[in-house]
Amino acid sequence: MSKHLQTEVEKLKKKTLALSAVVEDQVERAVSSVHLRNEGIAQQVIDKDEKIDQAEVDVEEECLKILALHQPVAIDLRFIVAVLKLNNDLERIGDLAVNIAERALYLSRVTLPDIPFDFDGMARVTREMLKKALDALVNLDEKLAWEVCAQDDEVDAINREMYTQVKQAIRSHPEHLEALIHLLSVSRHLERIADHATNIAEDVIYMIEGKIVRHQAEVFN
Repeated sequence: MSKHLQTEVEKLKKKTLALSAVVEDQVERAVSSVHLRNEGIAQQVIDKDEKIDQAEVDVEEECLKILALHQPVAIDLRFIVAVLKLNNDLERIGDLAVNIAERALYLSRVTLPDIPFDFDGMARVTREMLKKALDALVNLDEKLAWEVCAQDDEVDAINREMYTQVKQAIRSHPEHLEALIHLLSVSRHLERIADHATNIAEDVIYMIEGKIVRHQAEVFN
């Protein structure tokens, strides 16, 4: 790798990690806004979305510039390709955090019926998956990336259970229909964040191994 290319790649890494940190914070705040029923925190998440959108554009432009000017090969090329892909996942996670915050604004103003849904558990696993995926990216840790892939089924199962519980709650408490639908949306958005975290983990595996692992039934042990 030429010295100039190395400098550009390091700059790209810093921009990607900075975006990752902001997105992770957005998810933390969005979840807190639901848990605490706090409109102020929810609005902070919504207001910060433009910053993430601009950062995503900056990272993409940096990738395209490196490709055009330096024509990287081998692991450097894999790194650029992986960043282009996971950059989009990060932006989508930011959008989903905003969606959760918007639901939180509504939910903070209404009374919800008591349903046995483990929101805290689902949010914990989702945040854990995102943190692991980003740590795997920072440290190029393939083992950690595979752990993220293995956790995705757990979040899917919680989301399915949530759907069943909300359906039952709507029958028992039809007067809370709109609030319950918002709660179901929160669950769905968390499940989608977990999917994007899995995508990031798969991109990290590609970056390290040069191996595409999407749609494979491989189980991490």
